[in-house]
Amino acid sequence: MDQLTVAGQAYLARDAAQELGSADLATRNKALYVMADALLEREEDILAANQADIDSARANETRENLIDRLMLNHDRLVSISDALRELADLPDVLGEVIEQRAIAGGIQMQEVRVPLGVVGMIYEARPNVTCDAAGIGVKTGNAMLLRGGSLAQQSNKVLTEVLQDALETVGLPRESVQAIDASDRSTATEMMGMRGLIDLLIPRGGAGLIASVVENSKVPVIETGTGNCHIYIEKTANLDMAHTIVLNAKCQRPSVCNAAESLAIDRDIAEEVLRSLVPALIDEGVSLAIDPDYVEFAKEHAPDESMIREATEDDYATEYLDLEISVKVVDGAKDAVAHINEFGSKHSEAIVTTDDAAAEYFIQHVDAAAVYVNASTRFTDGGLFGLGAEIGISTQKMHARGPFALKALTSTKFICRGAGQIRE
Repeated sequence: MDQLTVAGQAYLARDAAQELGSADLATRNKALYVMADALLEREEDILAANQADIDSARANETRENLIDRLMLNHDRLVSISDALRELADLPDVLGEVIEQRAIAGGIQMQEVRVPLGVVGMIYEARPNVTCDAAGIGVKTGNAMLLRGGSLAQQSNKVLTEVLQDALETVGLPRESVQAIDASDRSTATEMMGMRGLIDLLIPRGGAGLIASVVENSKVPVIETGTGNCHIYIEKTANLDMAHTIVLNAKCQRPSVCNAAESLAIDRDIAEEVLRSLVPALIDEGVSLAIDPDYVEFAKEHAPDESMIREATEDDYATEYLDLEISVKVVDGAKDAVAHINEFGSKHSEAIVTTDDAAAEYFIQHVDAAAVYVNASTRFTDGGLFGLGAEIGISTQKMHARGPFALKALTSTKFICRGAGQIRE
């Protein structure tokens, strides 16, 4: 059989979406359980394909933080499988009656939740996204066209085949989930032009990828944003708590979008904080771009001066996705919020404080999809928010903001039942 064109795959997806969108909840949930089982049953094949991707990435001198995103292992595969089961256990969003009432002439009107149809994703080296997106698509009755990054080409090919086989097992069309060839950049461009075939396009990855899709797509886009997340250490903060939160937010998994990339520290406590935090971060392998007014002070307390440099505005705007962090010294909550709103990416922002007024000011004025008081930004996650596997973190201000999953991939339909009424 000849390789299908992207348009050919999109037409198959439209047909599949009709069938998937009308499938009952029991069938869709059964599909998710079978998909979850299949991933573990085919673990050897999946991990072999993933290792081939990793070997190729290393041969091409790909950065280790990107390889961490690419890598699958037994524990990560179990987590992906568990996420599909959790999706199956969530309530159905399809058919939900959002509003109902009688309108003019006694017609009974209902607004109900329905699938979007065909959803396309363009994303980078995250094979777990393939499974999360497929699962969310099945749960919401949407066919998914998944154009992963070339780094994960072999992983995504095998994962998609496994998921398609599972769908067929329960009688759903395998074309409900399709992988788009990532070896040619033109396939992404083709997807961006398929208005009328693809109902929604979701970019997920670095700033360049997201900007390209937002600027060039003719298909409606939900923008998943980069994560230039901040921790603001306010002058009344419990410094032991701040220390713990910063190390967790920066170091637990630096390659993910909810990791902290920048600190804002009140000037009143800046030296006290830097005295203890600089060596602690360096001990974890973190290099620091420090506010020019405090770079010499930081070097005095650094176990390795080479890990300290003077911060620039580019540093303050950077999503490092690595063991690097920028530090800005600010004059109070108003200055901190101004700095964050200028350089942040509207993803997740945190304040560490014991001052309720400062916390409330921060909550009300910082512009972000998720705001934390005395907690790590690492909690911004669809699963942890109780939403199930997420399809991304939206940083825009439309109907989907923050971790978005099931409801964000639905639309509504007005159903009006009458008895022969006509409008006068």
